[in-house]
Amino acid sequence: MATVILVRHGRTTANASGTLAGRLPGVRLDDVGTGQAQRTGERLAPVPLAAIVSSPLERCRQTAKALVAARETAPRVTTDKGISECDYGEWQGRLLRDLAKEPLWKTVQTQPSAAAFPGGESMQTMQARSVAAVRRHDAAIEAEHGAGAVWVAVSHGDIIKSVLADALGMHLDLFQRLNVDPASVSIIRYTGTRPYVLATNTHAGDLSWLVPPPPKKKSRSRRSTATTDDAPVGGGAGPSTAP
Repeated sequence: MATVILVRHGRTTANASGTLAGRLPGVRLDDVGTGQAQRTGERLAPVPLAAIVSSPLERCRQTAKALVAARETAPRVTTDKGISECDYGEWQGRLLRDLAKEPLWKTVQTQPSAAAFPGGESMQTMQARSVAAVRRHDAAIEAEHGAGAVWVAVSHGDIIKSVLADALGMHLDLFQRLNVDPASVSIIRYTGTRPYVLATNTHAGDLSWLVPPPPKKKSRSRRSTATTDDAPVGGGAGPSTAP
């Protein structure tokens, strides 16, 4: 059971001006976003990370760099186009207030599964490739580092919302009910039974409970029949308050 921490990039100049940046080059974190990324790095610092995978876009690479800077040791940051921003095509670079007047805007809001951006990709394609990328990395990291491995994916708002929607079993048409703020942390644990969404859109709080416990010695006289992939009936005891 590897665990992925989904981190949205910090606020950018485009976010602050109400512009849909999309995949335009040169979109960087502003001063607020830089501070947000630094604080997220401090939150994650106690958690050992097996990998950091970033969208190739500059704002995500800047955020990933801030996560690394907050740690004594960190894995090398790799990039994956699978978690890059949605290809908004002709919409990118335009003001949101102007896009809200387009007929397609209502479809994006109420039936995103039917939305395809002119000159870009559909929202269904966006979700399919981002979910596939996250699940592929998660499986590879668990295979290499073990079931307690924790890793980070630094990506974008709509990408993280679509991955969360998949994990929650939500239809894509409902994903606008989710909110993912700049530099927020959301957490998913994938298992053979189902994904478990452990947190969404968090901005503060101790994350040391994600530190894997030391391996327990197996008893020779008695085998445990517990299945760690099962959901605890009644809610369970939750994580320990100390790692």
